[in-house]
Amino acid sequence: MPGIITLAHGSGGRGTYEILESLILSHLSDPMKRIEGGVGVDELDDGAAIPLPDGKYVVFSIDAYTVNPPFFPGGNIGELAASGTINDILMMGAKPLAILDSIVVEEGYPISELRQITNSMLEILKRYDIKLIGGDFKAMPRGNLDKILITTAGMGIAEHLIIDSNLAPGDKIIISGTIAEHGAAILAAQEGLKVEGRLKSDTEPLVDLMLPLLENYGEFIHAAQDPTRGGIAEVLNEWASKSNLLIRVSEGDVPIREEVRSFTELMGIDPFNLACEGRAVLAVDPRVAEEVLRFIRDLGFSDASIVGNAEESSRYGGNVVLKTVAGGLRLLERPTGSIVPRIC
Repeated sequence: MPGIITLAHGSGGRGTYEILESLILSHLSDPMKRIEGGVGVDELDDGAAIPLPDGKYVVFSIDAYTVNPPFFPGGNIGELAASGTINDILMMGAKPLAILDSIVVEEGYPISELRQITNSMLEILKRYDIKLIGGDFKAMPRGNLDKILITTAGMGIAEHLIIDSNLAPGDKIIISGTIAEHGAAILAAQEGLKVEGRLKSDTEPLVDLMLPLLENYGEFIHAAQDPTRGGIAEVLNEWASKSNLLIRVSEGDVPIREEVRSFTELMGIDPFNLACEGRAVLAVDPRVAEEVLRFIRDLGFSDASIVGNAEESSRYGGNVVLKTVAGGLRLLERPTGSIVPRIC
């Protein structure tokens, strides 16, 4: 590991895991990593959980958002911060109830833009009756911060936790919609490119997807994650590694808009590595997978698709294999390096 922090350490891929293991995880004893009966930092899931006396769980999540630019096609950092934390709570199987926020702004930043950002964040919270119960605001001297940094912490209540390490042999992998749109939109904005078809971030809360799913099929969902940094490649590799299962994915079944596909080919970037901010990846019991897919589509997520499955493999467990549209096979590896810096 290099002796200085690089952008790759914050990319959400292999570099992030290595720095967390070096600085934090390796220095904690097992009892320090979780509250007894709950979910802690050793799971490296979307959040953490503490058991309640009635058998339910309080679920917590925290994330910092430093996207560049703060306003991008399809959203802004305020919408991103609210949506991201709400989605992390949902992916643990919980109903989001409240958040706290911390906003740090550079001296000289226009108040009119800051008002747009906070209004966007508050509008999402009001729409889903999620309370803003506390926060912090600071300003940094000009040049000591690049525009704005927002941190949001959320909490919710879960009756049944969804933990990614519970991926089981036979589980079908469902993606709720088209991939790579946030990552492509941010990259285009950073490069000052205007792409025909207008690339647009998919940033949105997944409340209208996940709450009905949890109510009707919660016990059949074995893993769930929103594929942010590192995209679906990172999510699937995390699941395969935690469960020591082989995940097979069919490239032709993964939904992707043509303008996103064309843009990523032009830029030489694998869309499987690009972030989504309004999509869910689900591992579902095969007995109900087709039924769950129809349910998701009936909720309005018409691009949802079953893209693969998990299976036992004594030789290839812990890996993700992609069947390409050309009919070949290749390993879909965890992203390395910083594909698109400051994406969320």
